[in-house]
Amino acid sequence: MAVSSRLDVVFKSTAVRLSAVYIVLFALCAAFLVFYVTGLSERILNNQTRDALRQEVQEIQGAFDRGGINQLLRTLERRARQPGANLYVIASPNGEILAGNVASVQPGVFDREGWTEFPFRYQRYTDNGGVKRHLATANVLVLDNGLRVLIGRDLGEPGKLRQLVRQALMVALLIMGVGAVVIWFAIGRNALKRIDRVSAASQKIAAGDLSQRLPISGSGDEFDRLSQALNGMLARIEHLNEGLRQVSDNIAHDLKTPLTRLRNKAADALDEDDETHRKAALETIIAESDQLIRTFNALLMISRVEAGSIAAELTDIDVSAIAADSAELYEPVAEEEGQTMVCAISPGLSVRGNRELVGQAIANLIDNAIKYGGQGEDGSEISIRVSRGTDGVEVRVSDEGPGIPADKREDVVKRFVRLDKSRSKPGTGLGLSLVEAIMALHGGRLVLSDTRVHPEFPGLTATIIFPGAKA
Repeated sequence: MAVSSRLDVVFKSTAVRLSAVYIVLFALCAAFLVFYVTGLSERILNNQTRDALRQEVQEIQGAFDRGGINQLLRTLERRARQPGANLYVIASPNGEILAGNVASVQPGVFDREGWTEFPFRYQRYTDNGGVKRHLATANVLVLDNGLRVLIGRDLGEPGKLRQLVRQALMVALLIMGVGAVVIWFAIGRNALKRIDRVSAASQKIAAGDLSQRLPISGSGDEFDRLSQALNGMLARIEHLNEGLRQVSDNIAHDLKTPLTRLRNKAADALDEDDETHRKAALETIIAESDQLIRTFNALLMISRVEAGSIAAELTDIDVSAIAADSAELYEPVAEEEGQTMVCAISPGLSVRGNRELVGQAIANLIDNAIKYGGQGEDGSEISIRVSRGTDGVEVRVSDEGPGIPADKREDVVKRFVRLDKSRSKPGTGLGLSLVEAIMALHGGRLVLSDTRVHPEFPGLTATIIFPGAKA
């Protein structure tokens, strides 16, 4: 039962079906070609035989004309003794054989002068008991005295050629069939095993284990290319699902507190009798609501960017001009915080991207530098540099604050993750997450490193790198 089931699976395989179709088509084409070639070769041999016999008839006719019956007999005897001689027969007007190198001829052959209409049977002197029959074609010449002279050619060579080619065809088909089976066992079964492994991995993925990946053999064939493409898709799906799970968890934890605070302030405002205090409470509620709206807008923007819905809106943009505009916009804010903004922007650097998103990413980096970069000495510096690097255009935003420990840099790009546990600084914990998503959409990356200006305050340098940038 297991063998039958296995055979059913094998014969349902597209590879096996295609192999069977190719074998049948090849066999039909080979058979047609062989029969065509053998038929053509046989016709060519028959035509050559007729030409040779026609010339020989003329020579024998000439010998009879020159020397009569005696010269004819000597000529036929001499020719009959040659190796591979033709058929030579002299018969009476009633068809009785008088001389020649054959024992008997099929009746009726001598009745008609000229070429025999069909191949005829004859017997040789060497045939034991006359059992064996041979086929020949001939030209019958009628002499003036009524004698018949038959000059013919055995048809065994064309027949042997036809039989030999047909045997070769059978052997070739047999070898091809055996080779097909061997190739199937050597290659087809391996392909089926790989398909089985892919099916097993797919079942685990369908069961919910998105960490599974389709197997890759390393041969670089169609299966490997398909598996690599599907694995990339699975990695993307796993990343999006993980982001969705993190968002759900973070919303439950990080937004519960401000919503609870918002609800309590609204309740206090209802209980407040003093109009001034009530107005202040309502203004606080509006500010809290605006912060929540900004949080959800940032979440929607990250989701939109990660989904790739803005990928079609990418154009050539001047990232130098965008960085200069962002620096000019935030320079008053930095001055209010007692910080100095220094710009070193190489002009005319262009990248392929979305102007709104790239501007948002640079603005987020500058905003973070202003919020967290002013805890060093008085007059701390915010540096913005745009230049061409080895990997493309680089936008660097550096501060002189406490920086981010190396073991925390992978965490800070996750949603709602903030190193400020007390939440004393304004923010949502989504700024770097949005920057990371924007750079992933543009095929670039976000790199975090230390500024290394003050020993006590290492600072943070956030670098976004656009690949394949052009001048």
